[in-house]
Amino acid sequence: MFNKIHALFAFPAFDLELPAWSTDEVRLTSLLLAFACLFAIEAKFGLRQEGNRVIRRSYLTNTGLFLLNDTLLSLVSVSSLFLIADRFAAWGLLGTLDDSPLKCVLAFVLLDLALYLWHRACHHFEVLWMLHKVHHSDRCMNVSTGLRLHLGELLLTTLLKALFIVVLGVDSAVVLANEAIMTLFVLFHHSNTRFAGESWLGRFIVTPSMHRIHHSTRRDEHDRNFGAVFSGWDRWFGTFAHQEPEKLGLKFVKEQGIVELMKFGFTWHYTPSQQTVRAMIAEAAYYRAEKRGFAPGSDYLDWLEAEREIAQAGGG
Repeated sequence: MFNKIHALFAFPAFDLELPAWSTDEVRLTSLLLAFACLFAIEAKFGLRQEGNRVIRRSYLTNTGLFLLNDTLLSLVSVSSLFLIADRFAAWGLLGTLDDSPLKCVLAFVLLDLALYLWHRACHHFEVLWMLHKVHHSDRCMNVSTGLRLHLGELLLTTLLKALFIVVLGVDSAVVLANEAIMTLFVLFHHSNTRFAGESWLGRFIVTPSMHRIHHSTRRDEHDRNFGAVFSGWDRWFGTFAHQEPEKLGLKFVKEQGIVELMKFGFTWHYTPSQQTVRAMIAEAAYYRAEKRGFAPGSDYLDWLEAEREIAQAGGG
Protein backbone atom coordinates (compact mmCIF):
# COMPACT_ATOMS: atom_id res chain seq x y z
CA MET A 1 0.00 0.00 0.00
CA PHE A 2 2.70 2.45 0.97
CA ASN A 3 4.66 1.58 -2.16
CA LYS A 4 1.60 2.42 -4.30
CA ILE A 5 1.73 5.99 -3.02
CA HIS A 6 5.43 6.10 -3.76
CA ALA A 7 4.71 4.94 -7.30
CA LEU A 8 2.46 7.94 -7.94
CA PHE A 9 5.33 10.34 -7.36
CA ALA A 10 8.33 8.16 -8.24
CA PHE A 11 11.23 9.34 -10.38
CA PRO A 12 13.58 6.84 -12.09
CA ALA A 13 16.67 8.25 -10.38
CA PHE A 14 15.17 7.80 -6.96
CA ASP A 15 13.46 4.45 -7.23
CA LEU A 16 13.62 3.39 -3.58
CA GLU A 17 11.96 0.39 -2.01
CA LEU A 18 9.76 1.66 0.82
CA PRO A 19 8.62 -0.50 3.75
CA ALA A 20 5.26 -2.24 3.44
CA TRP A 21 3.24 -0.58 6.20
CA SER A 22 -0.37 -1.34 6.97
CA THR A 23 -2.95 1.42 6.63
CA ASP A 24 -3.44 1.62 10.39
CA GLU A 25 0.31 1.91 10.96
CA VAL A 26 0.61 4.81 8.51
CA ARG A 27 -2.43 6.57 9.99
CA LEU A 28 -1.30 6.19 13.59
CA THR A 29 2.34 7.04 12.86
CA SER A 30 1.45 10.23 10.99
CA LEU A 31 -0.91 11.25 13.79
CA LEU A 32 1.63 10.66 16.54
CA LEU A 33 4.42 12.48 14.71
CA ALA A 34 2.21 15.49 13.96
CA PHE A 35 0.87 15.54 17.52
CA ALA A 36 4.35 15.35 19.06
CA CYS A 37 5.73 18.17 16.89
CA LEU A 38 2.80 20.51 17.50
CA PHE A 39 2.74 19.68 21.21
CA ALA A 40 6.42 20.64 21.46
CA ILE A 41 5.73 23.93 19.65
CA GLU A 42 2.79 24.68 21.95
CA ALA A 43 4.86 23.91 25.04
CA LYS A 44 7.55 26.37 23.94
CA PHE A 45 5.68 29.09 22.06
CA GLY A 46 1.97 28.43 22.60
CA LEU A 47 -0.55 31.09 23.55
CA ARG A 48 -1.83 30.98 27.11
CA GLN A 49 -5.44 32.15 27.04
CA GLU A 50 -6.62 29.89 29.86
CA GLY A 51 -5.20 28.74 33.18
CA ASN A 52 -2.70 25.89 33.17
CA ARG A 53 -5.15 23.62 34.99
CA VAL A 54 -7.72 23.98 32.20
CA ILE A 55 -5.07 23.23 29.57
CA ARG A 56 -3.77 20.15 31.40
CA ARG A 57 -7.31 18.84 31.85
CA SER A 58 -7.98 19.42 28.16
CA TYR A 59 -4.92 17.41 27.09
CA LEU A 60 -5.71 14.52 29.42
CA THR A 61 -9.39 14.31 28.49
CA ASN A 62 -8.87 14.66 24.75
CA THR A 63 -6.05 12.13 24.48
CA GLY A 64 -7.98 9.71 26.69
CA LEU A 65 -11.06 10.08 24.48
CA PHE A 66 -8.93 9.47 21.40
CA LEU A 67 -7.47 6.27 22.87
CA LEU A 68 -10.96 5.05 23.77
CA ASN A 69 -12.33 5.84 20.30
CA ASP A 70 -9.33 4.25 18.59
CA THR A 71 -9.76 1.08 20.64
CA LEU A 72 -13.48 0.84 19.90
CA LEU A 73 -13.02 1.66 16.23
CA SER A 74 -10.55 -1.21 15.94
CA LEU A 75 -13.63 -3.44 16.17
CA VAL A 76 -15.05 -1.68 13.10
CA SER A 77 -11.67 -0.80 11.64
CA VAL A 78 -11.17 2.38 9.66
CA SER A 79 -9.18 0.14 7.31
CA SER A 80 -12.59 -0.78 5.87
CA LEU A 81 -12.26 2.45 3.85
CA PHE A 82 -9.26 1.04 2.07
CA LEU A 83 -10.96 -2.29 1.43
CA ILE A 84 -13.89 -0.40 -0.09
CA ALA A 85 -11.48 1.61 -2.22
CA ASP A 86 -9.75 -1.55 -3.46
CA ARG A 87 -13.09 -3.01 -4.53
CA PHE A 88 -14.93 0.01 -5.94
CA ALA A 89 -12.15 2.35 -7.16
CA ALA A 90 -12.83 1.55 -10.82
CA TRP A 91 -16.57 2.24 -10.53
CA GLY A 92 -16.62 5.92 -9.56
CA LEU A 93 -16.26 9.20 -11.44
CA LEU A 94 -12.46 9.18 -11.22
CA GLY A 95 -12.13 5.47 -11.86
CA THR A 96 -11.39 5.93 -15.54
CA LEU A 97 -8.44 8.27 -14.91
CA ASP A 98 -4.93 6.88 -14.81
CA ASP A 99 -3.15 6.94 -11.45
CA SER A 100 -1.22 10.19 -11.32
CA PRO A 101 -0.40 13.09 -8.99
CA LEU A 102 -3.24 15.05 -10.64
CA LYS A 103 -5.78 12.37 -9.71
CA CYS A 104 -4.47 12.32 -6.15
CA VAL A 105 -4.71 16.12 -5.81
CA LEU A 106 -8.18 16.21 -7.36
CA ALA A 107 -9.46 13.53 -4.97
CA PHE A 108 -7.97 15.39 -2.01
CA VAL A 109 -9.58 18.71 -3.00
CA LEU A 110 -12.98 17.07 -3.48
CA LEU A 111 -12.64 15.25 -0.15
CA ASP A 112 -11.92 18.57 1.56
CA LEU A 113 -15.05 20.06 -0.05
CA ALA A 114 -17.11 17.08 1.10
CA LEU A 115 -15.82 17.48 4.66
CA TYR A 116 -16.58 21.22 4.57
CA LEU A 117 -20.21 20.49 3.63
CA TRP A 118 -20.41 17.73 6.24
CA HIS A 119 -19.06 20.08 8.91
CA ARG A 120 -21.71 22.67 8.04
CA ALA A 121 -24.37 19.98 8.26
CA CYS A 122 -23.13 19.02 11.74
CA HIS A 123 -23.85 22.58 12.86
CA HIS A 124 -27.17 22.93 11.01
CA PHE A 125 -28.99 19.71 11.90
CA GLU A 126 -29.71 19.14 15.59
CA VAL A 127 -29.26 15.38 15.44
CA LEU A 128 -25.71 15.88 14.11
CA TRP A 129 -24.95 18.82 16.41
CA MET A 130 -25.89 16.59 19.35
CA LEU A 131 -22.73 14.57 18.64
CA HIS A 132 -20.55 17.34 17.23
CA LYS A 133 -20.97 19.60 20.28
CA VAL A 134 -18.61 17.27 22.16
CA HIS A 135 -15.81 18.65 19.99
CA HIS A 136 -16.85 22.22 20.79
CA SER A 137 -17.11 21.66 24.54
CA ASP A 138 -13.36 22.04 25.05
CA ARG A 139 -12.83 25.23 27.06
CA CYS A 140 -9.47 25.91 25.44
CA MET A 141 -8.03 25.05 22.04
CA ASN A 142 -4.83 23.08 21.53
CA VAL A 143 -3.51 20.31 19.33
CA SER A 144 -5.38 17.68 21.38
CA THR A 145 -8.72 19.39 20.62
CA GLY A 146 -8.46 17.90 17.14
CA LEU A 147 -8.82 14.47 18.78
CA ARG A 148 -11.88 15.43 20.85
CA LEU A 149 -14.59 13.65 18.85
CA HIS A 150 -17.56 11.56 19.87
CA LEU A 151 -17.51 7.96 18.71
CA GLY A 152 -20.89 8.43 17.01
CA GLU A 153 -19.56 11.31 14.93
CA LEU A 154 -16.46 9.32 13.97
CA LEU A 155 -18.62 6.45 12.72
CA LEU A 156 -20.86 8.77 10.69
CA THR A 157 -17.83 10.52 9.20
CA THR A 158 -16.38 7.14 8.24
CA LEU A 159 -19.64 6.26 6.47
CA LEU A 160 -19.50 9.59 4.64
CA LYS A 161 -15.94 8.88 3.48
CA ALA A 162 -16.97 5.40 2.35
CA LEU A 163 -19.75 6.92 0.22
CA PHE A 164 -17.28 9.48 -1.13
CA ILE A 165 -14.87 6.69 -2.15
CA VAL A 166 -17.57 4.72 -3.98
CA VAL A 167 -19.05 7.74 -5.81
CA LEU A 168 -15.69 9.16 -6.92
CA GLY A 169 -13.81 5.90 -7.34
CA VAL A 170 -10.81 6.85 -5.19
CA ASP A 171 -7.86 4.48 -5.25
CA SER A 172 -6.84 2.92 -1.93
CA ALA A 173 -3.38 4.51 -2.07
CA VAL A 174 -4.96 7.94 -2.52
CA VAL A 175 -7.30 7.26 0.40
CA LEU A 176 -4.32 6.41 2.58
CA ALA A 177 -2.45 9.57 1.57
CA ASN A 178 -5.54 11.71 2.11
CA GLU A 179 -6.12 10.32 5.60
CA ALA A 180 -2.54 11.06 6.65
CA ILE A 181 -2.50 14.59 5.20
CA MET A 182 -5.96 15.46 6.54
CA THR A 183 -4.90 14.34 10.02
CA LEU A 184 -1.89 16.64 9.89
CA PHE A 185 -4.00 19.64 8.89
CA VAL A 186 -6.69 19.02 11.53
CA LEU A 187 -4.09 18.88 14.30
CA PHE A 188 -2.32 21.94 12.87
CA HIS A 189 -5.32 24.27 12.77
CA HIS A 190 -6.36 23.29 16.29
CA SER A 191 -2.91 24.04 17.71
CA ASN A 192 -2.57 26.88 20.20
CA THR A 193 0.01 28.76 18.17
CA ARG A 194 0.58 31.97 16.25
CA PHE A 195 3.40 32.60 13.78
CA ALA A 196 4.70 35.15 11.31
CA GLY A 197 3.08 35.00 7.89
CA GLU A 198 -0.06 33.32 9.22
CA SER A 199 -2.37 35.93 7.63
CA TRP A 200 -0.77 35.37 4.23
CA LEU A 201 -0.93 31.59 4.58
CA GLY A 202 -4.58 31.88 5.61
CA ARG A 203 -5.47 33.01 2.12
CA PHE A 204 -4.95 29.44 1.00
CA ILE A 205 -5.27 27.07 3.96
CA VAL A 206 -6.95 27.05 7.36
CA THR A 207 -4.62 28.34 10.08
CA PRO A 208 -4.95 28.24 13.89
CA SER A 209 -5.92 31.93 14.13
CA MET A 210 -8.67 31.37 11.55
CA HIS A 211 -10.04 28.28 13.25
CA ARG A 212 -10.13 29.74 16.78
CA ILE A 213 -13.26 31.74 15.98
CA HIS A 214 -14.96 28.45 15.11
CA HIS A 215 -14.58 27.42 18.77
CA SER A 216 -16.11 30.61 20.17
CA THR A 217 -18.83 30.32 22.80
CA ARG A 218 -21.02 32.55 20.61
CA ARG A 219 -23.15 30.58 18.15
CA ASP A 220 -22.96 33.29 15.48
CA GLU A 221 -19.16 33.01 15.62
CA HIS A 222 -18.72 29.26 15.84
CA ASP A 223 -20.97 28.82 12.81
CA ARG A 224 -18.05 30.13 10.76
CA ASN A 225 -14.84 28.78 9.22
CA PHE A 226 -15.86 25.16 8.63
CA GLY A 227 -12.94 24.29 6.35
CA ALA A 228 -10.43 21.60 7.24
CA VAL A 229 -7.62 22.35 4.79
CA PHE A 230 -8.47 24.99 2.17
CA SER A 231 -9.83 28.33 3.36
CA GLY A 232 -11.38 29.04 -0.03
CA TRP A 233 -14.57 27.07 0.72
CA ASP A 234 -15.52 29.45 3.53
CA ARG A 235 -14.71 32.49 1.41
CA TRP A 236 -16.70 31.24 -1.58
CA PHE A 237 -19.73 30.05 0.39
CA GLY A 238 -19.94 33.10 2.67
CA THR A 239 -19.01 31.46 5.98
CA PHE A 240 -15.63 33.11 6.45
CA ALA A 241 -14.74 35.23 9.50
CA HIS A 242 -11.38 36.40 10.77
CA GLN A 243 -11.38 37.62 14.35
CA GLU A 244 -10.35 36.50 17.81
CA PRO A 245 -13.11 35.07 20.03
CA GLU A 246 -13.51 36.32 23.59
CA LYS A 247 -14.09 32.84 25.03
CA LEU A 248 -13.79 29.28 23.80
CA GLY A 249 -16.06 26.32 24.40
CA LEU A 250 -19.80 26.06 25.00
CA LYS A 251 -21.74 28.32 27.35
CA PHE A 252 -22.64 26.72 30.68
CA VAL A 253 -20.86 23.47 29.89
CA LYS A 254 -18.38 22.64 32.63
CA GLU A 255 -15.26 20.53 32.30
CA GLN A 256 -16.18 16.93 31.58
CA GLY A 257 -14.39 13.64 31.76
CA ILE A 258 -14.38 10.94 29.10
CA VAL A 259 -17.51 9.14 30.31
CA GLU A 260 -19.35 12.45 30.74
CA LEU A 261 -18.44 13.45 27.18
CA MET A 262 -19.77 10.19 25.77
CA LYS A 263 -23.07 10.80 27.58
CA PHE A 264 -23.05 14.47 26.60
CA GLY A 265 -23.00 13.43 22.94
CA PHE A 266 -26.42 11.82 23.38
CA THR A 267 -27.96 14.80 25.19
CA TRP A 268 -30.21 17.00 23.07
CA HIS A 269 -30.16 20.11 25.23
CA TYR A 270 -28.00 21.10 28.17
CA THR A 271 -29.54 23.04 31.06
CA PRO A 272 -27.06 23.74 33.85
CA SER A 273 -28.09 23.07 37.44
CA GLN A 274 -27.83 25.79 40.06
CA GLN A 275 -24.83 23.97 41.50
CA THR A 276 -23.14 24.10 38.08
CA VAL A 277 -23.96 27.80 37.71
CA ARG A 278 -22.45 28.56 41.12
CA ALA A 279 -19.35 26.56 40.21
CA MET A 280 -19.03 28.56 36.98
CA ILE A 281 -19.36 31.83 38.90
CA ALA A 282 -16.71 30.70 41.38
CA GLU A 283 -14.34 29.75 38.56
CA ALA A 284 -14.93 33.05 36.73
CA ALA A 285 -14.26 34.94 39.95
CA TYR A 286 -11.09 32.93 40.51
CA TYR A 287 -9.73 33.85 37.08
CA ARG A 288 -10.52 37.50 37.69
CA ALA A 289 -8.55 37.30 40.93
CA GLU A 290 -5.72 35.45 39.17
CA LYS A 291 -5.40 38.19 36.56
CA ARG A 292 -4.88 40.84 39.28
CA GLY A 293 -2.35 38.66 41.09
CA PHE A 294 -4.73 37.71 43.95
CA ALA A 295 -4.39 41.18 45.44
CA PRO A 296 -6.64 41.37 48.53
CA GLY A 297 -9.68 43.61 48.82
CA SER A 298 -11.60 42.78 45.62
CA ASP A 299 -12.89 39.28 46.35
CA TYR A 300 -16.52 40.32 46.73
CA LEU A 301 -16.34 42.56 43.65
CA ASP A 302 -14.84 39.70 41.61
CA TRP A 303 -17.73 37.47 42.66
CA LEU A 304 -20.40 40.06 41.79
CA GLU A 305 -18.90 40.77 38.39
CA ALA A 306 -18.63 37.05 37.62
CA GLU A 307 -22.23 36.50 38.79
CA ARG A 308 -23.47 39.33 36.56
CA GLU A 309 -21.52 37.98 33.60
CA ILE A 310 -23.01 34.49 33.95
CA ALA A 311 -26.52 35.86 34.46
CA GLN A 312 -26.30 38.08 31.37
CA ALA A 313 -25.21 35.07 29.33
CA GLY A 314 -28.30 33.16 30.44
CA GLY A 315 -26.94 30.90 33.13
CA GLY A 316 -28.93 32.27 36.04
